[in-house]
Amino acid sequence: MELPKHKTLIPLFEELRGPRVVVRPYRLEDAEEEFAAVEESRQHIRPWLPWVDQTLTIDDSRDFILRTQANWLTREQDLTVGVFEASSGRYLGGSGLHVRGWDVPAFEIGYWLRTSAEGHGYMAETVKLLTDFAFASLGAQRVTIRCDARNTRSAAVAERLGFVCEARLRNEMRSHATGELRDTLVFSLIPSDPRWPA
Repeated sequence: MELPKHKTLIPLFEELRGPRVVVRPYRLEDAEEEFAAVEESRQHIRPWLPWVDQTLTIDDSRDFILRTQANWLTREQDLTVGVFEASSGRYLGGSGLHVRGWDVPAFEIGYWLRTSAEGHGYMAETVKLLTDFAFASLGAQRVTIRCDARNTRSAAVAERLGFVCEARLRNEMRSHATGELRDTLVFSLIPSDPRWPA
């Protein structure tokens, strides 16, 4: 698959819809819900996500959303999306395709869920939608998920969807929360891998 010469012309989606989730680019009116979800989940997600400490007001959420919109237009860096419950429209968390190289093309998927939405399979459905889009519409040759080795919930999403655990990078970085050295797990899928086990 050959992508357009200009990154701004690479076709993206207005939304991806699964049985229980809708995945779409953020809108400015999502700021209050996004901030409320961060507030609800701050202590739970802080060990894994350094940006939590920079999200202290609704204006921080507004700024975040405006920057995600700019990246969405230019197709640079992060193609960040919100995750919403299909039946109610409730904001559940965030995800996205981090561009690791349009020349491959290669992407990394990051994700988080508000505490009250965990354990219902929302993120597995979200990651499947994004992965399917990356392979089918962007010609992805590699999709990865990286997580702190202690983050068993995040690793379980990758494992449930059949991502291959390629590596455990020992003492790869310091935890932003504690300063302790941490290991990072690296999962990947390439087009020839079997996908979506039952």
